[in-house]
Amino acid sequence: MSQKSQLFKHHGVEEVTNPSANPALSDVLDARFSRRTLLKGSSAAALAGAFSGTFATLAEAASVPFNRKMPVLGFKPVGFSTEDRVIVPEGYVAEVLYAWGDPVGIPGRMPAFRQDASNTADEQAVQAGMHHDGMAYFPLPLGATGSKHGLLAVNHEYTDDGLLHVGGMNNWNADKVKKAQAAVGVSVIEVEATGKGGWRVVRPSKYARRIHANTPIAIQGPARGHALMKTEADPQGVEVLGTLQNCANGQTPWGTYLTCEENWDGVFINDSGALSDLEKRYGISAKDAGYKWAWEDFRFDLQLNPNEANRFGWVVEIDPFDPKSKPAKRTALGRFKHEGATVTIAPSGHAVVYMGDDQRFEYIYKFVSKNTYNPKNRKANMSLLDEGTLYVARFDADGSGRWLPLVHGQNGLTADKGFADQGDVVIKARLAADVLGATKMDRPEWIAVHPHKPGEVYCTLTNNSERGKEGKPGPDAANPRPNNLFGHIIRWNENGADPAASGFKWDIFVLAGRPDAEKAEHKGNIKGDAFGSQDGLKFDNNGVLWVQTDVSTSTVNMKEYKGMGNNQMLAVIPETGEFRRFLTGPNGCEITGIAFTPDNRTMFINIQHPGEPSDERSDPSKPTAISRWPDGPAAGRPRSGTVVIHKLDGGVIGS
Repeated sequence: MSQKSQLFKHHGVEEVTNPSANPALSDVLDARFSRRTLLKGSSAAALAGAFSGTFATLAEAASVPFNRKMPVLGFKPVGFSTEDRVIVPEGYVAEVLYAWGDPVGIPGRMPAFRQDASNTADEQAVQAGMHHDGMAYFPLPLGATGSKHGLLAVNHEYTDDGLLHVGGMNNWNADKVKKAQAAVGVSVIEVEATGKGGWRVVRPSKYARRIHANTPIAIQGPARGHALMKTEADPQGVEVLGTLQNCANGQTPWGTYLTCEENWDGVFINDSGALSDLEKRYGISAKDAGYKWAWEDFRFDLQLNPNEANRFGWVVEIDPFDPKSKPAKRTALGRFKHEGATVTIAPSGHAVVYMGDDQRFEYIYKFVSKNTYNPKNRKANMSLLDEGTLYVARFDADGSGRWLPLVHGQNGLTADKGFADQGDVVIKARLAADVLGATKMDRPEWIAVHPHKPGEVYCTLTNNSERGKEGKPGPDAANPRPNNLFGHIIRWNENGADPAASGFKWDIFVLAGRPDAEKAEHKGNIKGDAFGSQDGLKFDNNGVLWVQTDVSTSTVNMKEYKGMGNNQMLAVIPETGEFRRFLTGPNGCEITGIAFTPDNRTMFINIQHPGEPSDERSDPSKPTAISRWPDGPAAGRPRSGTVVIHKLDGGVIGS
């Protein structure tokens, strides 16, 4: 998710893989306002002023009528921090609920975490995985709306093999690969309130489950059975082993969990010297990202299994209420580096899924289902995401936008262009979006839909230091800053307040940055507390937007971010535009994953990779060099973990 070093590619941003000639809008920007004017200002005001007129400013946004009672932020902001702990406002409590290595709760299989990393691969397969990320809460029983008992589905994005194994990656072998593969994927755990705001993981639990890189998963949708999905182990192209690099997520109204495969390219290798155009477009290279899976598991060697990579890069649907159900890769939603899959229901009843492709100069997508959601028939909804239309976004310089359909036979997506059928279109979604001329964005990450304003959508664009460099696309209306180190949040309103509409109006909600920055493009226009590299994004059901940051460990509290401390989480009411810092995390971590109970009195967030060094792999001889969170003095190594937050007075979070 964050901009990382060359050694690892689990965040997939160290190189640009989009060589298309799509207009970056800079060619038409002068028709709206001078790019020269946009960038020559010496202050944030000059930068923000370029968006007057059609583009709404924060002040204009604050004047938009709001029919419901507007929420109020009642907490005192916390300051920047470099402390090795989770800090929340006065009157709040944050407690660790579920950390890497904790048992999931499968009956008869509950091994304890060993601080020396000596847990076996088989034990890791029934324990919390590494690097918690996206997450969702599901009240129990199915169909309930309560806030005291439920299920948490939690992503485990990738591994730090310096922490995972005794001796790190020394003496690399098949057992270490198997353990790493067991440490990614998804956990499903049962949780319940214990009184006075406390929570616990229920163990044992009939719901407890771990899904990892060797779990059988069905292939559904237009890529099922496609020639590019067939392998020697799966000649029919209908089932794949595993999901991995599970980043952000989604949650459906019918009670399923969507987990998103992001930087899956990093576990594959093709050192034949003859990379295909498809492999290049998705970031496959002659070297893996340091995971070394292909050394011991040959299905990740693309010389031997050339189609295996096509079976990753999807949104995977999981039924958390049925531990025996088989997860499904919903290929109609397209294949790319999925950062999230945010679901909303259009007035027509069609399911709409918004998705970002997290890499420099990649695209924003949405999917509209063919059939409609049936709130009275859960079974009928289980295949709702297998048929429909996939779209990619074009942001025009006049503040309007279009959703361009990625449909075989239309708009150049024909056999002579390499798209013989819809299976080709979704497997090669990036290439299809190139053909249609989608807008190259500054790393689209999480997407959130306003719960009280149908069709109002927000997307975090984390950063893009390549914007404006020689040979790279320059600034444009939707991505207005060169060397965009702090990123921004873009907002659009679907035409007719209908998420299924084909057009929209858009604006820049906020330009992140710091007011004391030397360069104008780094100042931003934040009202309230400063931040940058925004990533996680979610509305609570009261209409408060929560924003989490992921400044890379090669940059956090250094360089242009010096003095801004560890990663953080903020809250903002979009109608007022004031950002308040709600939380700061321990050393070396990313703040990610957001879930609420229906009553908004309990919040769950994730602390990912505490203690991560700037090169992303911990020294196995000094595992606690940067952080001892969450175990403190007893820690043998830092552990990613889920944190539960509540108010001491039992009130609504943020109030």
